Amino acid sequence: TRREMPGGRILCYHSDGQPECGVNDVTPGRFRHQIELALRLGYRFVSADTIAEGNGEAWDLAITFDDGWRSVLEAAEPILRDHGIPWTLFVVSGWLDRPGTGPAGVLSWREVEALASAGAEIGSHSVTHPDFGRISAERAAEELEGSRRAIAARLGIRPDSFAIPLGQSANWTPDAARAARQAGYRTVYAQAVETRPLGTIGRSLVTHFDNDLVFGALLKGAYDAWEEWT
Repeated sequence: TRREMPGGRILCYHSDGQPECGVNDVTPGRFRHQIELALRLGYRFVSADTIAEGNGEAWDLAITFDDGWRSVLEAAEPILRDHGIPWTLFVVSGWLDRPGTGPAGVLSWREVEALASAGAEIGSHSVTHPDFGRISAERAAEELEGSRRAIAARLGIRPDSFAIPLGQSANWTPDAARAARQAGYRTVYAQAVETRPLGTIGRSLVTHFDNDLVFGALLKGAYDAWEEWT
């Protein structure tokens, strides 16, 4: 059922020191502090697919980044590398194919390739970052298949994981879920752990509001039913 949770918790970040990302921006200093705080509390960092596949333990955490902001390369990756933490980056292929069509300050294909070579798992976040709750089944299929093809062509990696843009229950439909399966995705990540769409894996969104008190509560599930920023 929707409320069954795999062992562990998957954290969803966006940028790491780019204020233009708004409430989803976490400063590098706070990001490092959160990583080190979690380690002091006894958490272990594993890959997102370890948790998604049901192989995580209660005190396991995974790190994911959505969109492909440049600060992930410049600020987050060195922190993750320092601590030997596996992580996943979900990229919007159209923003990479056509610079200027997405927000300023996102990575290039060459930079994504460098992150992949350094060990980051690369997943899809669609072609144009639409609200899948508001587009046709045909458009959903194009977004899902097209991004997977583009990543394969550019990186030689055919991703089997997809993160829903916006990520809440209203942003995904049964038609989109069928299209994701048909496109070859094995895992679809959402947010809002308790209200995520059926068949998806929940993640916990980390924002610039998450001081130690809020972050500690998030790790314990205090916000699992909260549809953030909808």
